[in-house]
Amino acid sequence: MQICYQPIGIIHSPYLKPEGTPIQPRTAGGVSGTVEIFDQYVEGLQDLEGFSHIILIYHFHLARPGSLKVKPFLDQKLRGVFATRAPSRPNPIGLSVVKLLKVDNNLLSIQELDILDGTPLLDIKPYLPDFDSPSVEKRGWLEEKLSNLPYARDDGRFAES
Repeated sequence: MQICYQPIGIIHSPYLKPEGTPIQPRTAGGVSGTVEIFDQYVEGLQDLEGFSHIILIYHFHLARPGSLKVKPFLDQKLRGVFATRAPSRPNPIGLSVVKLLKVDNNLLSIQELDILDGTPLLDIKPYLPDFDSPSVEKRGWLEEKLSNLPYARDDGRFAES
């Protein structure tokens, strides 16, 4: 079975290459960008401005092909790719929860951006803590690494060469 998706837009950000990009939206502070929605999808933006945060689902277009074992950004040990958020994966799909500032026609102004410029957008969903933020009991191998998150940046280890 083959599954094909078409982008609904393009994400614009100040990050032109993987190196130095924040690895999660929470570490992106007030970094701003825009999402350009293609004309045929603009009607689907109706009512989106009523949400403070949205989930962007996108294609890691500059990630090299995935491996089932990776060294994630916050660790030097090989981990199973599905126990990480590494961009090099069997299906290079990313998601980020970003702050929605404004909807203006086909442009979304956003903040807390950890995505590369020119990234193809696959979908948008409203973020709702009531739906999306369950109580978490375990954080796996990341439990002892989370204190390094504010300082972590992409070092290029997953970028195409």
